[in-house]
Amino acid sequence: MTTEQLDQPVSGKRADAIFKGVAYACGIIILLALAAVTVFLLYRAWPIIAGDRQAKVETIESFTGGRAHNFLQFVGPLVFGTVLVAGLALLIAFFVAIGIALFITHYAPKSLASALNYIVDLLAAIPSVVYGLWGGIVLVPAIEPFWAFLAKYLGWIPIFAGPVANPARTVGTTAVVLAVMILPIITSMSRDIFAQTPRLYEEAALALGATKWEMVRLAVLPFGKSGVVSASMLGLGRALGETMAVLMILSPGLKYSVKLLQASQNQTIAANIAAQYPEANSQGVSALIGTGLVLFLITFLVNYLARRITRKQVAK
Repeated sequence: MTTEQLDQPVSGKRADAIFKGVAYACGIIILLALAAVTVFLLYRAWPIIAGDRQAKVETIESFTGGRAHNFLQFVGPLVFGTVLVAGLALLIAFFVAIGIALFITHYAPKSLASALNYIVDLLAAIPSVVYGLWGGIVLVPAIEPFWAFLAKYLGWIPIFAGPVANPARTVGTTAVVLAVMILPIITSMSRDIFAQTPRLYEEAALALGATKWEMVRLAVLPFGKSGVVSASMLGLGRALGETMAVLMILSPGLKYSVKLLQASQNQTIAANIAAQYPEANSQGVSALIGTGLVLFLITFLVNYLARRITRKQVAK
């Protein structure tokens, strides 16, 4: 055995050790970054959590026009509005995204599928401010007659109760814009998952006499279930933290309201921070960072639940 042959395993072990060290370092950096963000938010939000009571009351009342007098009264409606807008956007986008992903992977001709793949990836890269401009200039006036139609015939349902706002700067319109924003994200990830379905599964289902839809239902959807959940949670995370599009479209309010077609009902945490920050004093900045800490905890909880769900799906 030559000297070069003896040196080769040693060199390979050294490279493996270096790669392992780099991987560990990257993992530790992520944890340190997360810890740094948490510490920063807690430190800057502490004055509004445990500071002078009178100063806290004055700050909250200045933000809300006297409608809230403590931090919980201030952040509660914001959390409700954030979850409502993001959840509605996910509800609108989810089934459309799954349909598009299935069409691209199992129904569309190759030339059309290639074009659709390019369009989906392009839509995912568009900045949120562009969606906000489109929503405020194009969608707000265009969708008002549709909301009026819903209020006229379905107004007995609380979420569609009128009077319909004109212009339609409402939760319903904002949710539609956010749905368009997260649609390419969910579609792209779901498409990649569905495309990885083992060919043997699909051919076995077809060989047993299943139709194309039955094959998709019995083989493709179960295989991609965990990936679809992950894609949905990623889209939900973007909707929860979206700022500019919401700020440019939604007429803000501070209520626990599910009236999607009326203006000045709800507001999201991220949009409220962007709107209030320029005129906030140091105590006001602390209050806004406190709401940011709450949003941070919400997104952390969403990702944790997504991991639990996908882990259960993989275990099955």
